[in-house]
Amino acid sequence: MNITEQVIREQFPFWAKAPAVAALPADGTDYVIVGCGTSYYLAQIVAASFNLKGLSAKAVPGAEWARRRKAYVVDDSRTHVIALSRSGESTETVQAVEVSRAAGLTTTAITCAEGSSIVRAAATTIYAETHPGEGIVMTSSASLMLLEGLRLAGIAMSPSLAAEALAILDKTDGELKAALQGRSHFVYLGAGALYGLAEEGALKLQEMSISYSQAYHPMEYRHGPISLVDDKTFVVMLYSPETRDEEAKVAAELTAKGARVLGFGGPGDIEIAVPDETLTRALAILPALQILGERVAEQRNVDTVAPRHLSKVVVLV
Repeated sequence: MNITEQVIREQFPFWAKAPAVAALPADGTDYVIVGCGTSYYLAQIVAASFNLKGLSAKAVPGAEWARRRKAYVVDDSRTHVIALSRSGESTETVQAVEVSRAAGLTTTAITCAEGSSIVRAAATTIYAETHPGEGIVMTSSASLMLLEGLRLAGIAMSPSLAAEALAILDKTDGELKAALQGRSHFVYLGAGALYGLAEEGALKLQEMSISYSQAYHPMEYRHGPISLVDDKTFVVMLYSPETRDEEAKVAAELTAKGARVLGFGGPGDIEIAVPDETLTRALAILPALQILGERVAEQRNVDTVAPRHLSKVVVLV
């Protein structure tokens, strides 16, 4: 077991230590959730969850918000910017907070680094301690920032959630060695709050294994991208309870075309049971997607401790 897998498996005690935070008010505030890379995909999950809880929100990449926020909001006088950054030093995310605060907007940072630039830039900070062994690939820290973002949306976390996430990880891991044989094209499908999770799963696989991966909404996948499906395709279907039946039809169609389907919360060549609660489903599944990236990397003999072309902090100079 390398340090990447160790951190993935040892992240759950850090969930328990993450600070409790109060839900933000649904008082007409427009929430903008910003981040870069993994943090942006987490922002997509959080923003969708805010909306589902009655708080108006959108996710915007940090660089976009810092440079052209008027392309995303007409009137930002009621905007509260929430920035996600593990290191607190990602240039574009820090810039997004600095620009926002200079414009008089309310700012909150969610980070795993005390005393970082984003902490100094934001009016309010939520700090979540992450696993000290975490390297370039965001695993434990990603889960923690998602946890805190969901809490801001007013989503209650079951005391059993960490244990459920570990069980999902273990069940998934036990199926992967045989399921991944001969697969080199990876597709992640998820809707609503799970679309950001699909994006993050695809990114994690690219980073960790240097593999080609895509992310789409399930029903959108039929509109063109399905042309790439063959017997080398591996599909991760992130089922939403309310649309499970129609997503199952997509999964069956992909299987018929040669794909192998891993279904979280619904049918597939491999079916993994997940919690029924939609708004905590993304967090429960996230560690399993992290271990999937590690297993594909092992099969491709790629070292996830030192992924190609990547660094732990992206700083523009």
